[in-house]
Amino acid sequence: MAHMSGKCHTALSAKIVLAFVLLLTIISCNNEESDSPFAAILKQQPFAPLTDSIRHEKNNDELYFRRAVLLNSNNLPEPALEDFRRAWSLKKDERYAIAISSLLIDKKPDSAIIFAKYALKLLPKSILLQMTLAHGYQVKNQADQALAICDTILMQNPQQVDAMKLRAELYDIKGWKEIAIRQLETAYQLTPYDIELNYILALKYAETSNKKVLVLCDSLIRIDSLDVHAEPNYYKGIYYSNLGDKQKAINEFSEALRKDYYFLDGYIEKAAALYETKRYNDAVKTLQLALTISPKFADAYYWLGKCLEATGDKEQANLNYQKAYGLDGNLTEAKEGMDRTK
Repeated sequence: MAHMSGKCHTALSAKIVLAFVLLLTIISCNNEESDSPFAAILKQQPFAPLTDSIRHEKNNDELYFRRAVLLNSNNLPEPALEDFRRAWSLKKDERYAIAISSLLIDKKPDSAIIFAKYALKLLPKSILLQMTLAHGYQVKNQADQALAICDTILMQNPQQVDAMKLRAELYDIKGWKEIAIRQLETAYQLTPYDIELNYILALKYAETSNKKVLVLCDSLIRIDSLDVHAEPNYYKGIYYSNLGDKQKAINEFSEALRKDYYFLDGYIEKAAALYETKRYNDAVKTLQLALTISPKFADAYYWLGKCLEATGDKEQANLNYQKAYGLDGNLTEAKEGMDRTK
């Protein structure tokens, strides 16, 4: 058998080495994908195209971010968090930090606070990150720490309305309702076009029996050209109910429900007002209508129990209290009703 020349042997060795390197690269890429506990999800639509792009551009932080947003919008927060973390590891972008903190806040507020503090050391001027940190403290029921952050933000930017809204919410938690309203009024002067802020302020006026709610809600009703927003009438109903004028309250709640058939809180408030005027049958009809929209609405079953108990039907009242408590174990009033009617 003829022997290969040294040059041919070297060329063959180089090809073998190159093939081996390519094989290792392919295996490495595949392993990286399979190492993720979410590998099967990432190969599915609509994530597959981005997963394929990431396979070719492993250091492209924007691709991870885009896939994370898509995952989160499809109610897959765990793989979304993993992708946000990968994007952050590649680039210290404010968007990635806020996304990570926001996803952690509900279930792991301690982790959200730790991460937000770390990210703020790298991005100290980020107001959004400071707000995220304040929300983390709020979830932890640490209102004073959250207020301190809001105060810092407003010292830097006195017209930061989101910080004002959060500060008002924290004042309210501490029981400083009038101070909370004044803060909301200051924010409203800056952004009267902020509908969410209008609604927050209107609700606070209604809850404190402040007649300013009528002017504010009437202005909101006037600009509702499509006649579809139930909230202004709902807030007026709460105001009248708190004043003891139940018929006006019922009228406003009925108007709210005319505008939005699916406005569940409106059914409860209307039924409560009917109950307080001893119109139990009308209240029952209102609650039954709510249950056709949301058959697992615990509050509706609770109020059905109250109405039926008031009419002397303790057996049916008990059944409804049981349903309410079964759907919402925190509804202690339903448990008390069960004990009362057993």
